[in-house]
Amino acid sequence: MADQISRRYFSMGMTALGAAAVGGLFRSNIASAAGNGGRTLCFVGGYTKHGPPGGEGHGAGISVFEMNPDTGLLNLVTNFTDIASPSFITLSKDYRFLYALSEIDDFNKEGHGCVTAFAVDKRTGALAKLNSVSSGGAIPAHLSIHPSGKYVLVANYVGGSVGVLPIRPDGSLGPATDVVHNTGPRQPDRAVDNPPGNFAISDHSGAHPHMVDTDPSGSYVIVDDAGLDRVYVWTLDLKAGKLVPAKIPYFDMTPGSAPRHFVFDHSGRIMYNLCEQNSKVDVCRFDPATGALSVVQTVSTVSPHFKGSTLAAEILLSGDGKHVYVSNRLGDSLAVFDVGLDGTLSLKDEVWMHADYGRAMMFDPSGDFLFCANQRSDAVTSFRVNREQGTLTFTDHFTAVGSPTTFAFMVTDS
Repeated sequence: MADQISRRYFSMGMTALGAAAVGGLFRSNIASAAGNGGRTLCFVGGYTKHGPPGGEGHGAGISVFEMNPDTGLLNLVTNFTDIASPSFITLSKDYRFLYALSEIDDFNKEGHGCVTAFAVDKRTGALAKLNSVSSGGAIPAHLSIHPSGKYVLVANYVGGSVGVLPIRPDGSLGPATDVVHNTGPRQPDRAVDNPPGNFAISDHSGAHPHMVDTDPSGSYVIVDDAGLDRVYVWTLDLKAGKLVPAKIPYFDMTPGSAPRHFVFDHSGRIMYNLCEQNSKVDVCRFDPATGALSVVQTVSTVSPHFKGSTLAAEILLSGDGKHVYVSNRLGDSLAVFDVGLDGTLSLKDEVWMHADYGRAMMFDPSGDFLFCANQRSDAVTSFRVNREQGTLTFTDHFTAVGSPTTFAFMVTDS
């Protein structure tokens, strides 16, 4: 969730009145460029004029850019405009299909958002819409593709639910085979370890699933619920498309902390869980046999001298597993962590975003550049990555994109 003037906050108010790195690589959507010889394309989505009250943005839809592999500069190729507020997108493993949620609440009479399937031209990156289906709840915030390739999993933030959407042989989507609604006690708007001077709050009026993905093995479906301050764990019945609670069905996080996004280390036994409201990362041991979680370390994503309002947004693991990166909104910084031999984190650097309200981050396929979507600045900024040291150097490149919030990269066929 964003701060008090975010689209989700307003949508919740209107309703009351009437977010893995699978396989130990980069977090998601990153193709291997080795030996391909094609162009590197970057898809960028965000908020458009079509949104719930308070949630309208300046975006055109899904913008497609070509990246200069030497400088990281993004050059606009085309815009796909026939979609409302695609605030999160992801590509299939073979890059034949792109799936985009629409963070809206008027797709159908039930007040749901939707997910749209596209066929991708692997030579040009052109998108052809296949179909759109209900996400199973209002204001979806995150989606992922199950490693089996059979289902899209979607987290409905305002709807308080997780939907399972079957992928048809042609890449289009079928109606949800399961929609699970989370329930739990009311949590405080601010965490007990709220940073000093932080006036930003996270919406704890109910369940707000913010991310859904699997562990690296694909055995468990995991959801960060930022409203209930819980991490939910399920298995997925691949035949029926139904979510089945794990033996320990959820893990309680710090009250008010608002767990938002997570990423696993390469072993699949450490989960780095980013909490939005208190701007902290919980380093968790993960038991791949049972899906059980336990916190072994909690670290701040802002340096000790920082005072003021902050909301953490995104978390990434470097390709070699030696560094973790976090974006901080309001404070407008990127935190760089070194990863110890035991998986614990130490804050190495805090880098200015050079823009306002940075949300999504993503590495390009080579790992040489890190891109940040700065929602309020209507711009994407980029940083050159020292892959040995993990440090970031601003490229001085700004790419104009209205209200950007999400990335996906691919390398085209030659």
